[in-house]
Amino acid sequence: MPSSRRAILKHILSGICTKMNRTKSVPTDVMETPLNRCLNTFDIALLGIGHMVGAGIYVLTGTVAKEMAGPGIILSFILAGFISMMAALCYAEFGTRVPKAGSAYVYTYISMGEFWAFVIGWNILLEHMLGAASVARAWSGYVDSMLGGWIGNTTLELTGGIHEPGLAQYPDILAFLVCIVYAAALAGGVKATAMFNSLLTLVNIAVMVLVISVGFWYADSKNWSEAEGGFLPYGIGGVIAGAATCFYAFVGFDSIATSGEEAKNPSISIPVATVISLFVVTVGYILVSAALTLMIPISEINPAASLPEAFGQLNLSWAKYLISIGALCGMTTTLLGSLFALPRCMYAMASDGLLFSCFGKINPTTQVPLLNLVVSGVLSACLALVFDLAKLVEFMSIGTLLAYTIVSASVIILRYRPMERIHTTIRVPAVAGSPDDDDDDDDDEDVASQSSMDTSSPTSEMIEEVLAGRLKAQFRCLEPLLGRFEPGSVVSVAVMLFIFLSFAICVELKVSWTQLYTGTWWALLIYGFIIFAASTCVAVIAVHNQNTRGMIFKVPLVPFVPALGIFCNILLMVHLDAVTWVRFFVWVCIGMVVYFLYGIRNSKEGEICSSYSILMTTSEAGKVPWGSFKAASGGKKGGKHTIFERFTGRSKAEDKKSIVEESENETSGYS
Repeated sequence: MPSSRRAILKHILSGICTKMNRTKSVPTDVMETPLNRCLNTFDIALLGIGHMVGAGIYVLTGTVAKEMAGPGIILSFILAGFISMMAALCYAEFGTRVPKAGSAYVYTYISMGEFWAFVIGWNILLEHMLGAASVARAWSGYVDSMLGGWIGNTTLELTGGIHEPGLAQYPDILAFLVCIVYAAALAGGVKATAMFNSLLTLVNIAVMVLVISVGFWYADSKNWSEAEGGFLPYGIGGVIAGAATCFYAFVGFDSIATSGEEAKNPSISIPVATVISLFVVTVGYILVSAALTLMIPISEINPAASLPEAFGQLNLSWAKYLISIGALCGMTTTLLGSLFALPRCMYAMASDGLLFSCFGKINPTTQVPLLNLVVSGVLSACLALVFDLAKLVEFMSIGTLLAYTIVSASVIILRYRPMERIHTTIRVPAVAGSPDDDDDDDDDEDVASQSSMDTSSPTSEMIEEVLAGRLKAQFRCLEPLLGRFEPGSVVSVAVMLFIFLSFAICVELKVSWTQLYTGTWWALLIYGFIIFAASTCVAVIAVHNQNTRGMIFKVPLVPFVPALGIFCNILLMVHLDAVTWVRFFVWVCIGMVVYFLYGIRNSKEGEICSSYSILMTTSEAGKVPWGSFKAASGGKKGGKHTIFERFTGRSKAEDKKSIVEESENETSGYS
């Protein structure tokens, strides 16, 4: 009887693991969507700029400069922008592969499996809710500062203060109303939203140019002198801590990927808009930070309204009011960006069955998920009503960094995965016959010519498909060690080990920095071993052949650029406050309840067969998790596998091979 119980329990756990590891099947026509494809490259670029240039430049700049990094905030923005660019390139590659709403959630679902996709999607929902709430608080604070604190004082007199740690001093009714009003404005449709966002973003950019020009005109280099604390009054640690907080200012670029399902030509628009928007925003942040810290000493910066107060101290009252107008425009576009992305992420998860089905419905008139918009607006408004701005920003950063880490890892995994397991339907065609596509005829012709070039050499494509995930010819000496596993599986395991080792390196840097700096032998030994192991993981990945067939945009220097992005993201995560980690795990635990009680049972991947699964036998279809492999010499009898084999996805020897796999063997035989 005990053995029967163990067998039943083993069967149940095996089924749960299979469900958690199942990957998303890409539809045959990735361009088909109930949403309205009406956005061009200019619209998407301004959407990304507007989402990033808001509270980050008008509120966060003063806070980081005064309390964390001083004039070293310039280095903080450079570091945060560099890390964001590496993540943005990964988002751009995925945006051209899969032009669907959901951003990092969809990318993770395709590459790493359902469980990790839900974790990322769940944290993206929180990220955008916190983003909208924090910007609404900043918007309200700016208006209050322009009115001399009248709103705050009146609210305190009427409602009294809130004396709980982590909460605001008083309920911010104006921030609550701002979230509700802008959520209602988004219900008019994506094209109207894009036009309104573009207008406000152009105004905001003009104000930034004014701030930079006037700020450098009144710059005083003495404010960077040793008498005022020097350029790095808080040291390198302050720069890194400031970069972790400044990362909040760059979170808007993932809204570009989220808009992929509403782009006319996502294969061109997504990468171009991503690079342009991130470059413009990074340069703007650096110049504005330099101007602010050169105009006045850091001790005189007002974190609540740093730029208007700085110009006010220089008796430039006209500039003060112009900056306030630009700040309100910038924070409005940032708020619109968060409220734009949040309903679409909910829609993507609900469409896959991982969230309640009511969130997967689109209004036929406006082609907008209206229920999602209502829920998003109300929840963001409630957070803005009672929570403090600083706590919202800090809690928001950890979810963003985790999403960037997983997306970078997913790029590596998919690059080394054979084509039949990615599904050939991932290739994104140019939009043909879409409404309002006359403006992008030239782009469509370029994509069409590119597609014709891709198909002009079927032999080379076939060879690349066969070699993907296998060792390169010059490294065949490693065949006895690495060549006996299914193509792509070694890379998947190496990526997981690299993430773990990167976390260990970052913790070692934070905990034992003094011992490392003084040259303590045991600290150097441990640190050297971990670095060697992490470098070995990257080297193991690099000796395999990549799969780049049909890709219009590619991240350069894979796996090195995504690996560096993973390390930098983890470095910033480790420097976040411990309380933030506790709140993060509480939120994830709530998500686990939703997933295991609803999502895992209602997932669409458990109901239908993908086009790839039809080519496989019934016993094998839908049961191969990401990173699976078979031993070249055959599997174990009876289908008994170790825990490691289940994690890496080793399949049974007696399972029949798929038609695709048989055709590959025939091809290699002819060669």
